[in-house]
Amino acid sequence: MNNTAVIKIKGLTKVYKKHKFFGVKKVVGVQELNLEIYENEIFGLLGLNGSGKTTTIKLILGLLHPDSGEIYFNNFKLPDWKLNKHIGYLPELVSFNKKFSAYELLKFYGDLSGGVTVDRIIEVISFVGLQDSMHRKVGEYSKGMLQRLGIAQAILHNPSILIFDEPTSGLDPLGIKEIRDFIVKLKSQGKTIFFSSHLISELEKVCDRVAIIHKGKIARVVENVEWQKETLEDIFVNCVSS
Repeated sequence: MNNTAVIKIKGLTKVYKKHKFFGVKKVVGVQELNLEIYENEIFGLLGLNGSGKTTTIKLILGLLHPDSGEIYFNNFKLPDWKLNKHIGYLPELVSFNKKFSAYELLKFYGDLSGGVTVDRIIEVISFVGLQDSMHRKVGEYSKGMLQRLGIAQAILHNPSILIFDEPTSGLDPLGIKEIRDFIVKLKSQGKTIFFSSHLISELEKVCDRVAIIHKGKIARVVENVEWQKETLEDIFVNCVSS
């Protein structure tokens, strides 16, 4: 890991407006968020449900527009569709057409991206361990297999940064370990991985740094060496309880 920031978030604020019968209720998604994600690091975003994790990810991807603040990717301002080729995304809830096989789906996504060869499709399928079932219909896949296919889709176009939203959500212990191993392997290939989670033990195992987000604000950014002395759980509890 080096200290070259590939993503810079400056003063990011997003407020949701919910229209009620007697007026408008405002709910803060994130407020004055500042973060830097370094090249070739595994960066975790840790927070309770509703703390702003998914909002942050959607703002980076351009799926939501901020009320204020700026996001940069390698010093280019986001959102910018021309930069999408450098980013891979795995949503929390993976959904695919159940009538297609993994190979057919990845071929479709590859054609949309352009320049994705059949060899690359096979390489990605093998990386996530679906080579023996790549011609089976996705409707027959388990939750763990669907999550692996989601990772295959995210890395298919060989992006430099990967953004995963709760990648181990709903998985059994074996599935969680598989996703963890994929994340570590992707870092070894030079990728930058940014993922959200509320599973403290998983973040401790793989992350170089973790940002604790609470009520839409960054409470603290924690280096790996810090939770070698004090558990990440203790650090997290102190942040969200204060």
